Amino acid sequence: MNLTRAEARERAAVIAVESYEVSLDLTRGEKVFGSTTAVKFTAKPGSSTFIDAVTHAVRSVTLNGRELDPAEVSDGIRIQLPGLAADNELLVVAEAPYMNTGEGLHRFVDPVDNEVYLYTQFEVPDSRRVFAVFEQPDLKASFSFTVTAPSHWDVVSTSPTPVPVGTLPGTDGAARSVWEFPPTPRISSYVTALIAGPYQCVRSEVTSATGTVTPLGVFARKSLMQYLDAENIFELTRQGFEFYEAQFGCPYPFEKYDQLFVPEFNAGAMENAGAVTIMEGYVFRGKVTDAQVERRAITVLHELAHMWFGDLVTMRWWNDLWLNESFAEYMSHLAAVENTRFDHAWTTFASVEKSWAYRQDQLPTTHPIFAEINNLQDVEVNFDGITYAKGASVLRQLVAWVGPDEFIAGVREYFRKHAWQNTELSDLMAELEKASGRDLDKWGRLWLETAGVNTLQPELSVSADGVISSFAILQSATEGQPTIRPHRLAVGFYNLNGAGKLERVHREELDVDGERTLVPALAGRPRPDLVLLNDDDLAYAKVRLDPASLATATAHLKDFARSLPRTLVWGSAWDAARDGESPARGYVDLILANIAEESDSSVILVQLRQLATTLNFYVAEEHKEATIVAAADRLWELASGVPAGSDAQLQFVMSHALLARSAGQLDTIAGLLDGSLVLDGLAVDQDLRWELLASLVTGGRAGQEQIDAELEQDNTASGQNAAALATAAIPTPGAKAAAWESIVVKGDLSNALQGSAVNGFTRVLDTALLEPYSGKYFDAVPGIMADRTHALAQQIIVGLYPAQLTTQETVDRTDAFLAALPEDSTALRRMMLENRDGVARALRARQADAGAS
Repeated sequence: MNLTRAEARERAAVIAVESYEVSLDLTRGEKVFGSTTAVKFTAKPGSSTFIDAVTHAVRSVTLNGRELDPAEVSDGIRIQLPGLAADNELLVVAEAPYMNTGEGLHRFVDPVDNEVYLYTQFEVPDSRRVFAVFEQPDLKASFSFTVTAPSHWDVVSTSPTPVPVGTLPGTDGAARSVWEFPPTPRISSYVTALIAGPYQCVRSEVTSATGTVTPLGVFARKSLMQYLDAENIFELTRQGFEFYEAQFGCPYPFEKYDQLFVPEFNAGAMENAGAVTIMEGYVFRGKVTDAQVERRAITVLHELAHMWFGDLVTMRWWNDLWLNESFAEYMSHLAAVENTRFDHAWTTFASVEKSWAYRQDQLPTTHPIFAEINNLQDVEVNFDGITYAKGASVLRQLVAWVGPDEFIAGVREYFRKHAWQNTELSDLMAELEKASGRDLDKWGRLWLETAGVNTLQPELSVSADGVISSFAILQSATEGQPTIRPHRLAVGFYNLNGAGKLERVHREELDVDGERTLVPALAGRPRPDLVLLNDDDLAYAKVRLDPASLATATAHLKDFARSLPRTLVWGSAWDAARDGESPARGYVDLILANIAEESDSSVILVQLRQLATTLNFYVAEEHKEATIVAAADRLWELASGVPAGSDAQLQFVMSHALLARSAGQLDTIAGLLDGSLVLDGLAVDQDLRWELLASLVTGGRAGQEQIDAELEQDNTASGQNAAALATAAIPTPGAKAAAWESIVVKGDLSNALQGSAVNGFTRVLDTALLEPYSGKYFDAVPGIMADRTHALAQQIIVGLYPAQLTTQETVDRTDAFLAALPEDSTALRRMMLENRDGVARALRARQADAGAS
């Protein structure tokens, strides 16, 4: 299963692929489908290679008219191809299994109407689960799909959907049809796609600057169409088309653009060429936070950016995955700010993406952005905060370093030179150097080939009359990651104005390098109320405030006139609490004193998540219960005090429900659920009902009877997932044992139901319920890693780790487990090291919080 980079290089040196003709029969029942692949490729005469094919059974293999024995050449994962000619034709006839893991060809049955829905997910190595393929991104080819499926289905792929050919009787008497898709341009196998089922569609179009009209489609399951806001998706898509075509100097490269909301998706979305798949959670059944609406917008723009960067021009190998994702992440936020109503997207970026990056970059498993990817297992665990969030943050710093206009000029030339080809990082950097005139060799080594995050803090000397006599920026590195880097950043001076708002009175942009950088331009200026390093968030670095600025920020955090600087101060406070530099309860107080005045929904969302983490893990054990109860009470006060029907009200209620544990708090939740308590403006819709019920179940106020009754009135995919979470959250030894049996022993749940059950299992008020499973967890992990697909294994190994047993014993057990791991257990070792770090960090933070008492 684990293709190595060395194997990929060797294969690419031997062969070049011309085309695939893939025929799929989706009418063979619930378990398998027919998969026939005809491949044309050239090779060095007399050489041998292999083609990837994860199959249920291989019926025949024909190479250049010669029948090969499937039993001899196929092992269910690879098919060996000996004695190649200069020009080759290969025909593989096989059966492949449907998946319920969100990988390969995923099969889902809608509980509302029992209709079957299929979709593919191929990144990283899973097109081989559907057809025989040379599975590596640099072996591009043209793909033609022929699909046999029930006649009432819609079938979507990269090429425009053709009129189906004929109507044939199926073995069950139901009509079936055949769709023959025209060939695609030359693309990598991982961005091909097939989506099939009775999806319903809303159609539109967009006209590019060149006058080309591109058809647009937005798809969802029949039972979700009533909630689909297609016009919002179309508006964002048109805004993205307009922005990207202008920026890239290159028209949209495919014939149509479909966006399909699909069930049980493992990620936010996937950039299949011309047929983007998006998780169904972005079809909103009820009132959601503005943060979720903005996240959906960023996702739509992110995947559209990939049509150019990723699909038109594709990385040669997975070590450049970071550039693929970082570019789309950076451009999606830029497009949101420049060409949509989400003009505060850089605030969201600072709050969501950068906090993820800083967290990932301080783990013992941190790695350079440009990571060494030796095999497919390496890349599967590299979909992390370095690849996405740090990469995008450093790309934003690169834009500041070379200049925004110069960056876009280099990108345009990159697309012009390399369309439909594979590239490496050096190809892009060469164009950016030409456009900017800056030597990026040293910059690239320091930023892309080393790990760790730097910390910046100001050093001020101030005269008796309040004038700055000297100003310097100090830079330090983390233990074990000693690199000191160059930064292009801004320093902001903020004063309280007559209205009591903190407004910027001066901005100084400069290059910072070395451990100490003097800033003579700031000498002679009056000392402001607050000095903010990395103002406008151009640099990737943790920031600390000087004592006077920290005092101003603590007293006036809610008084910033702009959202971005306020968010940077929020982030600095969170860093200090996580690092054990300041007591956790002080951070809790800071949030609860200021969160009601926060205007940005995404910032509220992140702060409330971090509040929950702080309460559950970082507050000293002896103060934990009282602090959680007090925080939950305060959140209810805030929910009752903010404007009725506001975004903040909904977020405060959901956060209160998550933390509720006292008798009075659970009474409040029960009243909201049964309608005896009404909070003005709060719509208790079906999704919120499930949140409230889960809170009552966790608190021991409701059980299986109430869960079953709720599911009866919402027997949908969302309802079943919510019920799975609530059932696993029942606070009894029997319920926990049943959930453990289903997740770990039987392993019979789909990816979505398993994820819900994992979340419910670990949702407890009394961690004693989890103590019997600590030892069982470590015993079960090796088998889970060996027997489950990567997606399901990671879900369990990370989700069920006994992090809530925040003790030295948990750390010691993890150390013993790691010491016994075989050397080649790269992915498992990484997951367990990250699990361990969370508990070790929590113990340090608790010690700091206890010391503050």
